[in-house]
Amino acid sequence: MPRNSSRRGGRREKKVRVKTARRRPAASTRWLDRQLNDPYVAEARRLGYRSRAAFKLIEIDDRLRLLRPGLIVVDLGAAPGGWTQVALERTRAAETGGRVIALDRLEIDPVPGAEILLGDFQDAATLARLEQTLGGARADLVLSDLSPSTTGHRATDHLRIVTLAEDALAFAEGVLKPGGAFVAKVFRGGADADLLKRVRARFETVRHVKPPASRADSAETYLVAQGFRPQAPA
Repeated sequence: MPRNSSRRGGRREKKVRVKTARRRPAASTRWLDRQLNDPYVAEARRLGYRSRAAFKLIEIDDRLRLLRPGLIVVDLGAAPGGWTQVALERTRAAETGGRVIALDRLEIDPVPGAEILLGDFQDAATLARLEQTLGGARADLVLSDLSPSTTGHRATDHLRIVTLAEDALAFAEGVLKPGGAFVAKVFRGGADADLLKRVRARFETVRHVKPPASRADSAETYLVAQGFRPQAPA
């Protein structure tokens, strides 16, 4: 939990009670109540992060030390930019020559120090622009906090997130340098057998991590793969 988020001046912050509005669905009231009383939301606002999701990457990195000064990082599905902000801070890009490239189909407000590309990471034109941006360099780390639209049907949602993770992995395989790392969101139960087999064949170490900032009732967890092994030319 973020420090200093539940107590100020020695007193516990009072829980904000959200009144049920006649025209507001009950689900919306529950979401608003959770947002107003979430210490990560409050801490993200205090520190200037664009989303509470920033703390998920912070907690993953505190454990595994993925982000180091001078690295080249590609952030897939970067909007609104919380993970991009963390990557910039931890690579100390402005001081070390590190680079953070944020890529999304959605508009992203400028993040000082980041290179922002608008487009679908599976689109050939977007990939060509990324290659041009990299200028012959390869990435040290590919981050993907991408999440599909959920249906509430567990099997369907699991299939969608696995497919998205497979697509992100294919992207990472094309841009990572040897020894690079890959982080992707998956749902409870982790990656399915085929995806896990593929990741293990290309990376030295693979694990699942559920950072404390990921809500307990959320099905999300993160697949973290380190030590990329490029495929030998045929």
